Amino acid sequence: MTHIAVLGSTNMDLVAYVAKAPQRGETVTGREFRTIPGGKGANQAVAAAHAGADVSMIGAVGADTFGSQLRTTLEHSGVDTDHLRTTEGPSGTAHIVVDDEGGNEIVVIPGANGTVDHLAPGDEALIAGADALLLQLEIPLAAVLAGAEAARRHGVRTILTPSPVQSLPPELLASIDLLAPNEHEAAALTGLTDPRDAATALLDQVPEVVVTLGAAGSLYASRGAEPFTMPAPRVTAVDSTGAGDTFVGTLAVALAEGRPMRAALAWASTAASMAVQRPGASSSMPYRSEIDAQAASNTRHTS
Repeated sequence: MTHIAVLGSTNMDLVAYVAKAPQRGETVTGREFRTIPGGKGANQAVAAAHAGADVSMIGAVGADTFGSQLRTTLEHSGVDTDHLRTTEGPSGTAHIVVDDEGGNEIVVIPGANGTVDHLAPGDEALIAGADALLLQLEIPLAAVLAGAEAARRHGVRTILTPSPVQSLPPELLASIDLLAPNEHEAAALTGLTDPRDAATALLDQVPEVVVTLGAAGSLYASRGAEPFTMPAPRVTAVDSTGAGDTFVGTLAVALAEGRPMRAALAWASTAASMAVQRPGASSSMPYRSEIDAQAASNTRHTS
Protein backbone atom coordinates (compact mmCIF):
# COMPACT_ATOMS: atom_id res chain seq x y z
CA MET A 1 0.00 0.00 0.00
CA THR A 2 1.14 3.56 -0.75
CA HIS A 3 2.60 5.25 2.36
CA ILE A 4 2.08 8.98 2.87
CA ALA A 5 3.74 10.87 5.73
CA VAL A 6 2.23 14.18 6.86
CA LEU A 7 4.15 16.72 8.93
CA GLY A 8 1.79 19.45 10.03
CA SER A 9 -0.98 20.81 12.20
CA THR A 10 -3.94 19.37 14.06
CA ASN A 11 -6.67 21.79 15.14
CA MET A 12 -10.16 21.63 16.48
CA ASP A 13 -12.30 23.66 14.09
CA LEU A 14 -14.89 25.82 15.87
CA VAL A 15 -17.33 26.53 13.06
CA ALA A 16 -20.15 29.08 13.00
CA TYR A 17 -22.61 28.91 10.09
CA VAL A 18 -24.17 32.25 9.10
CA ALA A 19 -26.14 33.70 6.20
CA LYS A 20 -23.53 36.43 5.70
CA ALA A 21 -20.20 36.88 7.46
CA PRO A 22 -20.03 39.92 9.76
CA GLN A 23 -18.15 43.04 8.74
CA ARG A 24 -15.70 44.68 11.14
CA GLY A 25 -17.56 45.79 14.27
CA GLU A 26 -20.74 44.00 13.23
CA THR A 27 -22.61 41.29 15.16
CA VAL A 28 -24.70 38.75 13.28
CA THR A 29 -26.81 35.80 14.38
CA GLY A 30 -25.70 32.38 13.20
CA ARG A 31 -27.88 29.36 12.64
CA GLU A 32 -25.53 26.58 13.80
CA PHE A 33 -22.25 25.89 15.62
CA ARG A 34 -20.08 22.78 15.33
CA THR A 35 -16.75 21.53 16.65
CA ILE A 36 -15.05 19.55 13.88
CA PRO A 37 -11.54 18.03 13.96
CA GLY A 38 -9.30 19.76 11.42
CA GLY A 39 -5.96 21.50 10.85
CA LYS A 40 -4.31 21.48 7.44
CA GLY A 41 -1.96 18.66 8.34
CA ALA A 42 -4.63 16.46 9.87
CA ASN A 43 -7.02 17.27 7.02
CA GLN A 44 -4.52 16.17 4.40
CA ALA A 45 -3.77 13.03 6.40
CA VAL A 46 -7.45 12.09 6.60
CA ALA A 47 -7.96 12.85 2.90
CA ALA A 48 -5.04 10.61 1.93
CA ALA A 49 -6.22 7.83 4.25
CA HIS A 50 -9.76 8.00 2.88
CA ALA A 51 -8.27 7.86 -0.63
CA GLY A 52 -6.65 4.53 0.16
CA ALA A 53 -3.15 5.25 1.45
CA ASP A 54 -1.33 4.08 4.57
CA VAL A 55 -0.87 7.43 6.34
CA SER A 56 1.31 8.53 9.29
CA MET A 57 0.86 11.87 11.07
CA ILE A 58 3.76 13.83 12.59
CA GLY A 59 2.71 16.75 14.81
CA ALA A 60 1.35 17.58 18.25
CA VAL A 61 -1.89 17.92 20.20
CA GLY A 62 -2.42 19.43 23.62
CA ALA A 63 -3.11 17.66 26.89
CA ASP A 64 -6.77 18.66 26.76
CA THR A 65 -10.12 17.27 25.65
CA PHE A 66 -9.62 18.57 22.10
CA GLY A 67 -6.28 16.74 21.93
CA SER A 68 -7.89 13.43 22.81
CA GLN A 69 -10.67 14.01 20.29
CA LEU A 70 -8.21 14.94 17.54
CA ARG A 71 -6.10 11.84 18.09
CA THR A 72 -9.17 9.60 18.16
CA THR A 73 -10.54 11.13 14.96
CA LEU A 74 -7.27 10.52 13.11
CA GLU A 75 -7.09 6.93 14.32
CA HIS A 76 -10.70 6.25 13.35
CA SER A 77 -9.86 7.58 9.87
CA GLY A 78 -7.04 5.05 9.58
CA VAL A 79 -4.16 7.47 10.28
CA ASP A 80 -1.23 6.21 12.36
CA THR A 81 -0.61 8.58 15.31
CA ASP A 82 2.52 7.03 16.85
CA HIS A 83 4.44 10.20 15.91
CA LEU A 84 1.72 12.61 17.08
CA ARG A 85 3.09 14.12 20.29
CA THR A 86 1.06 15.24 23.30
CA THR A 87 2.32 18.47 24.89
CA GLU A 88 1.31 20.48 27.93
CA GLY A 89 -1.23 23.21 27.25
CA PRO A 90 -4.05 23.56 24.72
CA SER A 91 -4.44 22.00 21.31
CA GLY A 92 -4.58 24.19 18.23
CA THR A 93 -7.91 25.69 17.27
CA ALA A 94 -9.34 27.26 14.12
CA HIS A 95 -12.23 29.70 14.44
CA ILE A 96 -14.23 29.53 11.22
CA VAL A 97 -17.20 31.46 9.86
CA VAL A 98 -18.99 29.79 6.93
CA ASP A 99 -21.55 31.77 4.92
CA ASP A 100 -24.46 30.57 2.82
CA GLU A 101 -22.38 30.66 -0.36
CA GLY A 102 -19.92 28.17 1.11
CA GLY A 103 -17.19 30.79 1.63
CA ASN A 104 -15.19 30.90 4.83
CA GLU A 105 -13.07 33.15 7.04
CA ILE A 106 -10.59 31.48 9.41
CA VAL A 107 -8.49 32.50 12.42
CA VAL A 108 -5.99 29.85 13.54
CA ILE A 109 -4.54 29.74 17.06
CA PRO A 110 -1.54 27.33 16.97
CA GLY A 111 -1.59 25.94 20.52
CA ALA A 112 0.35 22.66 20.57
CA ASN A 113 1.23 23.08 16.89
CA GLY A 114 3.63 25.85 17.92
CA THR A 115 5.79 23.30 19.74
CA VAL A 116 6.50 21.36 16.56
CA ASP A 117 9.72 23.20 15.71
CA HIS A 118 11.97 20.19 15.07
CA LEU A 119 11.88 16.52 14.09
CA ALA A 120 11.58 14.20 17.07
CA PRO A 121 13.49 10.88 17.29
CA GLY A 122 12.10 8.47 14.72
CA ASP A 123 10.49 11.14 12.54
CA GLU A 124 13.21 11.08 9.88
CA ALA A 125 13.09 7.29 9.65
CA LEU A 126 9.32 7.49 9.17
CA ILE A 127 9.73 10.08 6.41
CA ALA A 128 12.46 7.98 4.75
CA GLY A 129 10.06 5.05 4.44
CA ALA A 130 7.25 7.08 2.85
CA ASP A 131 6.34 7.49 -0.81
CA ALA A 132 5.55 11.18 -0.27
CA LEU A 133 5.72 13.82 2.46
CA LEU A 134 2.97 16.43 2.77
CA LEU A 135 3.85 19.78 4.34
CA GLN A 136 1.95 22.97 5.18
CA LEU A 137 2.78 26.15 7.14
CA GLU A 138 0.63 25.89 10.30
CA ILE A 139 3.64 24.67 12.32
CA PRO A 140 6.96 26.54 12.80
CA LEU A 141 8.96 26.92 9.61
CA ALA A 142 12.00 25.26 11.21
CA ALA A 143 10.15 21.93 11.38
CA VAL A 144 8.83 22.27 7.83
CA LEU A 145 12.39 22.85 6.61
CA ALA A 146 13.74 19.93 8.65
CA GLY A 147 11.08 17.63 7.23
CA ALA A 148 11.66 18.76 3.65
CA GLU A 149 15.41 18.33 3.94
CA ALA A 150 14.98 14.86 5.47
CA ALA A 151 12.73 13.88 2.57
CA ARG A 152 15.27 15.22 0.09
CA ARG A 153 18.06 13.17 1.70
CA HIS A 154 16.04 10.00 1.28
CA GLY A 155 14.59 10.67 -2.18
CA VAL A 156 11.02 11.11 -0.94
CA ARG A 157 8.68 13.32 -2.96
CA THR A 158 7.67 16.50 -1.10
CA ILE A 159 4.44 18.43 -1.63
CA LEU A 160 4.12 21.80 0.12
CA THR A 161 0.88 23.72 0.60
CA PRO A 162 2.11 27.29 1.38
CA SER A 163 -0.70 28.16 3.80
CA PRO A 164 -0.92 30.40 5.74
CA VAL A 165 1.10 32.13 3.05
CA GLN A 166 4.46 33.62 4.02
CA SER A 167 7.84 34.27 2.48
CA LEU A 168 9.53 30.94 1.75
CA PRO A 169 13.31 30.64 2.26
CA PRO A 170 15.37 29.39 -0.69
CA GLU A 171 16.65 26.41 1.29
CA LEU A 172 13.07 25.20 1.79
CA LEU A 173 12.10 25.67 -1.85
CA ALA A 174 15.23 23.76 -2.88
CA SER A 175 13.81 20.68 -1.13
CA ILE A 176 10.27 20.92 -2.54
CA ASP A 177 9.19 18.84 -5.55
CA LEU A 178 5.62 20.13 -5.94
CA LEU A 179 4.26 23.43 -4.64
CA ALA A 180 0.47 23.57 -4.27
CA PRO A 181 -0.80 27.10 -3.53
CA ASN A 182 -4.28 28.39 -4.19
CA GLU A 183 -4.58 31.32 -6.58
CA HIS A 184 -4.42 33.89 -3.76
CA GLU A 185 -1.31 32.30 -2.24
CA ALA A 186 0.34 32.09 -5.66
CA ALA A 187 -0.30 35.81 -6.14
CA ALA A 188 1.07 36.64 -2.69
CA LEU A 189 4.23 34.61 -3.33
CA THR A 190 4.95 36.17 -6.72
CA GLY A 191 3.15 39.53 -6.87
CA LEU A 192 1.42 38.29 -10.04
CA THR A 193 -2.37 38.11 -10.12
CA ASP A 194 -2.71 35.89 -13.19
CA PRO A 195 -2.40 32.26 -12.01
CA ARG A 196 -0.57 31.14 -15.15
CA ASP A 197 1.99 33.92 -14.80
CA ALA A 198 2.37 33.16 -11.09
CA ALA A 199 2.85 29.44 -11.71
CA THR A 200 5.45 30.13 -14.38
CA ALA A 201 7.34 32.44 -12.02
CA LEU A 202 7.29 29.82 -9.26
CA LEU A 203 8.98 27.33 -11.59
CA ASP A 204 12.16 29.34 -11.07
CA GLN A 205 12.14 27.95 -7.53
CA VAL A 206 10.44 24.51 -7.69
CA PRO A 207 10.13 21.85 -10.44
CA GLU A 208 6.32 21.55 -10.40
CA VAL A 209 3.40 23.78 -9.38
CA VAL A 210 -0.32 23.13 -9.01
CA VAL A 211 -2.42 26.25 -8.42
CA THR A 212 -5.91 25.47 -7.17
CA LEU A 213 -8.58 27.74 -8.65
CA GLY A 214 -11.67 26.89 -6.61
CA ALA A 215 -14.68 26.15 -8.81
CA ALA A 216 -12.52 26.75 -11.91
CA GLY A 217 -10.36 23.68 -11.16
CA SER A 218 -6.58 23.72 -11.09
CA LEU A 219 -3.59 24.82 -13.15
CA TYR A 220 -0.53 22.61 -13.51
CA ALA A 221 2.89 23.83 -14.61
CA SER A 222 6.26 22.09 -14.79
CA ARG A 223 9.65 23.01 -16.14
CA GLY A 224 10.00 22.47 -19.86
CA ALA A 225 6.30 21.86 -20.53
CA GLU A 226 3.25 23.94 -21.44
CA PRO A 227 0.94 24.64 -18.45
CA PHE A 228 -2.57 23.23 -18.60
CA THR A 229 -5.82 23.64 -16.68
CA MET A 230 -7.87 20.80 -15.22
CA PRO A 231 -11.54 21.81 -14.90
CA ALA A 232 -13.45 20.96 -11.74
CA PRO A 233 -16.84 19.20 -11.77
CA ARG A 234 -19.73 21.66 -11.50
CA VAL A 235 -21.38 21.38 -8.09
CA THR A 236 -23.22 23.57 -5.58
CA ALA A 237 -20.88 24.33 -2.67
CA VAL A 238 -22.16 23.99 0.88
CA ASP A 239 -18.86 24.48 2.74
CA SER A 240 -15.47 24.92 1.09
CA THR A 241 -13.52 24.38 4.33
CA GLY A 242 -10.95 21.64 3.75
CA ALA A 243 -11.52 21.38 0.01
CA GLY A 244 -7.95 22.34 -0.80
CA ASP A 245 -6.63 19.81 1.71
CA THR A 246 -8.87 17.14 0.22
CA PHE A 247 -7.43 17.96 -3.19
CA VAL A 248 -3.79 17.80 -2.04
CA GLY A 249 -4.17 14.65 0.06
CA THR A 250 -5.93 12.81 -2.74
CA LEU A 251 -3.49 14.10 -5.36
CA ALA A 252 -0.55 12.81 -3.29
CA VAL A 253 -2.07 9.32 -3.25
CA ALA A 254 -2.73 9.34 -6.98
CA LEU A 255 0.81 10.46 -7.81
CA ALA A 256 2.37 7.98 -5.37
CA GLU A 257 0.41 5.23 -7.12
CA GLY A 258 2.00 6.27 -10.39
CA ARG A 259 -0.98 7.90 -12.10
CA PRO A 260 -0.15 10.42 -14.85
CA MET A 261 -0.54 14.03 -13.75
CA ARG A 262 -3.72 14.72 -15.76
CA ALA A 263 -5.43 11.64 -14.35
CA ALA A 264 -4.21 12.44 -10.84
CA LEU A 265 -5.53 16.00 -11.04
CA ALA A 266 -8.90 14.81 -12.34
CA TRP A 267 -9.22 12.32 -9.49
CA ALA A 268 -8.24 14.93 -6.90
CA SER A 269 -10.67 17.45 -8.40
CA THR A 270 -13.47 14.91 -8.12
CA ALA A 271 -12.66 14.36 -4.43
CA ALA A 272 -12.55 18.10 -3.71
CA SER A 273 -15.84 18.68 -5.54
CA MET A 274 -17.47 16.06 -3.30
CA ALA A 275 -16.01 17.62 -0.15
CA VAL A 276 -17.47 21.08 -0.83
CA GLN A 277 -20.95 19.57 -0.98
CA ARG A 278 -20.69 18.45 2.65
CA PRO A 279 -20.22 20.48 5.86
CA GLY A 280 -16.93 20.52 7.75
CA ALA A 281 -13.34 19.74 6.85
CA SER A 282 -12.19 16.21 7.74
CA SER A 283 -15.83 15.15 8.13
CA SER A 284 -16.53 16.04 4.48
CA MET A 285 -13.75 14.02 2.85
CA PRO A 286 -14.88 11.20 0.55
CA TYR A 287 -13.57 7.63 0.60
CA ARG A 288 -11.81 5.98 -2.32
CA SER A 289 -14.87 3.98 -3.38
CA GLU A 290 -16.94 7.19 -3.49
CA ILE A 291 -14.29 9.05 -5.49
CA ASP A 292 -13.98 6.22 -8.00
CA ALA A 293 -17.75 5.99 -8.42
CA GLN A 294 -18.14 9.73 -8.90
CA ALA A 295 -15.17 9.90 -11.29
CA ALA A 296 -16.75 7.15 -13.38
CA SER A 297 -20.05 9.03 -13.38
CA ASN A 298 -18.30 12.24 -14.43
CA THR A 299 -16.66 10.40 -17.31
CA ARG A 300 -19.98 8.96 -18.50
CA HIS A 301 -21.65 12.36 -18.46
CA THR A 302 -18.85 14.04 -20.42
CA SER A 303 -18.34 11.32 -23.00
